[in-house]
Amino acid sequence: MPELPEVETTVRGLRPVLEGRRLTRVEPRRADLRHAIPADLRQRLTGAVVTQLGRRAKYGLIDTDRGDTLIFHLGMSGRWRIDPAEIGKHDHLLLETEAGHRLALNDPRRFGSLDLLQTERLEDFPAFKALGPEPLGPELTIAYLAQKLDGRTAPIKLLLLDQRVIAGLGNIYVCEALNLARINPRKPGGGLSSIALQRLIEAIPKVLTAAIDAGGSTLRDYARPDGELGYFSSQFRVYGREGEKCPYDGGTIRRQVDGGRSTFWCPKCQR
Repeated sequence: MPELPEVETTVRGLRPVLEGRRLTRVEPRRADLRHAIPADLRQRLTGAVVTQLGRRAKYGLIDTDRGDTLIFHLGMSGRWRIDPAEIGKHDHLLLETEAGHRLALNDPRRFGSLDLLQTERLEDFPAFKALGPEPLGPELTIAYLAQKLDGRTAPIKLLLLDQRVIAGLGNIYVCEALNLARINPRKPGGGLSSIALQRLIEAIPKVLTAAIDAGGSTLRDYARPDGELGYFSSQFRVYGREGEKCPYDGGTIRRQVDGGRSTFWCPKCQR
């Protein structure tokens, strides 16, 4: 599933061809993805000018001068294609701009979503209401994290995957950040020392920024809007490297399945 770096990479890839451009064609090519596509999406977006693009957690945001925001989620296999040579059966939304660019939202498994809200009401979007702070924003501090983890006995990995604690973190990058911070993923969240919290606060944005700079991770179906594959997977410290050596201390990386997700960690340095 595309995680925060993949969504951020997607937004950055769309920005040069969409921002400041008028949408001359908006064509939903089916009625639904994970849920129904707004019936008035074509009417409300055709002729609108895209004012800016952004991201909240794992959602991409496309703002227009009409006061509407198109919210997209890439689901399991979604990606935007810029100026595709042909339109395929899995291209479920087409956008064309006055500059002549064509963009296609491709989603073979249809686990993605499209929503259209008034920009001023984005905070009322159900998926946004309970989200914690952005992991790349200034709100993620030691004081905040200490308060959220205080008294919590659940494993720190599960707590970091809780979008109410920190928005947008997914399995891959939590495994990577915990290794970089030398924290055992099964350690109770409330038991982390202030030193461990400091390492974690530093590790999370470092891992995410490196992944964004690398264009995300190419796992299964993900590719950037320009069709290039992200290559951060070649930089994974522990994820997918069971039996290999930990880059920190040479310990042997282990894998464990928790709640259907694979956890990769080094028992030598992550205690």
